[in-house]
Amino acid sequence: MADRKENKSAFLVQGSILAIASVISRIIGLVYRVPLTNIIGDDGNNYYGAAFDIYNILLLISSYSLPLAVSKLVAARMAKGERLNVLRVLRGALVFAFVTGSIAFFVVFYFADNLTALLATPESYLALRVLGPTLLIVAVMGVIRGFFQGMGTMVPSAISQVLEQIVNAIVSVACAYVLFNYGLTTAALLGNSEKRAEAFGAAGGTLGTGAGALTALIFLVLILVIFLTAFKTNVKKIPARKQNVEAYSSIMVLLIFTIVPVLLSTTIYNISSILDQGFFKNIALSQGYSEDDVSLWWGVFVGKYKVLINVPIALASALAASAVPSITRAFTAKDMTLVKQKIESALRFIMFLAFPCAVGLFVLASPILILLFGDSREIGASMIKAGALSIIFYSISTLSNAVLQGIDKMALPVRNALAALVLHLVVLFVMMFGFDMNIYAVIWSNTLFALFMCIFNQISIHRHVKFTQEIKKTFIYPAVSSLVMGVAVYAIYTLSMNLCGINAISTVFAIITGIAVYFVLITRLGGITASELSSFPGGRTMVAILRKCRIM
Repeated sequence: MADRKENKSAFLVQGSILAIASVISRIIGLVYRVPLTNIIGDDGNNYYGAAFDIYNILLLISSYSLPLAVSKLVAARMAKGERLNVLRVLRGALVFAFVTGSIAFFVVFYFADNLTALLATPESYLALRVLGPTLLIVAVMGVIRGFFQGMGTMVPSAISQVLEQIVNAIVSVACAYVLFNYGLTTAALLGNSEKRAEAFGAAGGTLGTGAGALTALIFLVLILVIFLTAFKTNVKKIPARKQNVEAYSSIMVLLIFTIVPVLLSTTIYNISSILDQGFFKNIALSQGYSEDDVSLWWGVFVGKYKVLINVPIALASALAASAVPSITRAFTAKDMTLVKQKIESALRFIMFLAFPCAVGLFVLASPILILLFGDSREIGASMIKAGALSIIFYSISTLSNAVLQGIDKMALPVRNALAALVLHLVVLFVMMFGFDMNIYAVIWSNTLFALFMCIFNQISIHRHVKFTQEIKKTFIYPAVSSLVMGVAVYAIYTLSMNLCGINAISTVFAIITGIAVYFVLITRLGGITASELSSFPGGRTMVAILRKCRIM
C-alpha cells in the first residue's frame, strides 16, 4: 500500500511538473501573441492560423504520436528490466522520426501553394513554407522527449518546452515586425494592396516556431548524451544473453503498430480544425459573406479565442502525457487497482483546474481581451463565452484518449474519434446551413465534438477497466466552487471598475481574488485534501499556509 501511495505521488508530481511547464509555455505563448497580433492584425492571424492548421496535420501524420508511442514502449521495457531494448527502441525511433520528418518537410516545401489554396487562404503559403524544416526538427525532438517520459522523468521535456517557447516568442515578434515592414515597403513599390504585409508578417511569426524547436532540440540532445553515458555503463554490466534482446526489425514493427493507432486517433481528434476552416470559409463565402468578414472571424477565432481557450487545455495534455507511461507500467504489471487509482487521480486533478478556468474565462472574457489585445469588440468576447464549456470536455477527452492508449486499447480512441468527427461535421453543416450561425457554428460543433469523445471514451474505459469515476469530489465540488467564484469575480470586477475605472487593475484584482475564493471553497468542501495537495510541486508550502490561515 505504501508503494502505491508513493507511485501515485510520484505520478502526480511528474504530471504537475509537465503541467506547470505547459502553463508557463502557454502563458509565454499568450504574451507574445499580443504584440504579434498587434503587428500582423486579424488578417495576419488568419494567414498564420491557416498555415499552422496545415502544419499541425502534417505534424500529426509524421511525428505527433512519436513521444507517446516511444514513452509507452520504453516504459514497458523498463518495467521488465530490459535496458538494452530501451536503447534499441530509442535508436529505431530516431531513424523513424528522421524519415517521416524529412518526407513531411518535402511535402510542405514543394506543395505549400496547393495546400493553402484548399483552405481558401492562398496568402498563407509563405508562412507554411517557412514551417517546413520545423517538421523534421520536431520529429526528432519528440522521440527524445518520449524517451525521457518513458524513463519516468518529465523534467527534460518541461525545461525544453519552456526554453522552446521563450525563443519562439522573441524570434516570432522580431521577425514578424521586420517582415511586416518589408511587406509594406514592397507593396508600396509594386502598387499592390492585397495584404502583402500581413502575409509576410505571418511568415515572420512562423520563423520563431522553427527557431524555438531547434533550440529545444539542442538542449535535449545535450541532456540525452549525458544521460546515455551513465545508462550505457549500466547496460554493459548485464550480459546481452540475459536481456532477451529484440531485433531492430521487430522493434520497428512494434513502433509502427504502436504509432499507427495513436496517429489515427490524434489525427482524427485534431483534423476537425482544418476541416472546420475549409468548410467554414467556403460555406460562408457561398452564403454571401464578404472575404473581409470571413478573414476577420477566423483571425479572431485562431488568434484570440483559441489562444485563450488552449491555455487550460494544455494542462490536460501535459497530465495525459505523464499518465501514459505510468498507466502502462501498472497495466503491464497487471495491477488494475493501481491503474484505476492513477486514472481517478489524473481526472480529479484536471477537473480541479478545468472548472475554474472555464468559469473564469466566461465571466472575464471581455476584460481579458481588452487587457491583452486592446480588443473591446463584442465578437471576441462572445466567442469565448460560447466556447468556455469546451475547456472541460476537451480536458476530459484528452485524458481519456491517453488512458485507452495506456491500457493497450489503441484502436478504441480511433473509432471513438471517427464517430465523434462524423457527428461534429453533421452539427457544423446543420448550424451553418440551417441556422446561419457563421463562426459560432464552428465553436459549438467543436464543443459537441469534445463532449461526444468524453462519452464514447468513458464507455470504453468502463468496459475494459471496470472503472467508475467518483463524482462528488471530481465534478460537483469543483463545479460549485467555480460558480461561486464566478459570481465573486464578476462582483469584484464591477466594483473595482466603478471605483478606479481601470480595466487592467480591475481584471488582475478580480483574477487574484477569484483564485483565493476558489481555493478556500474547494478545500472547505473537501474537494482536495492536504495529502493530495502535498503531492503537487510546492504543495507542502501551500498546505502550511492554508493551515496557518485555518482554511485546511
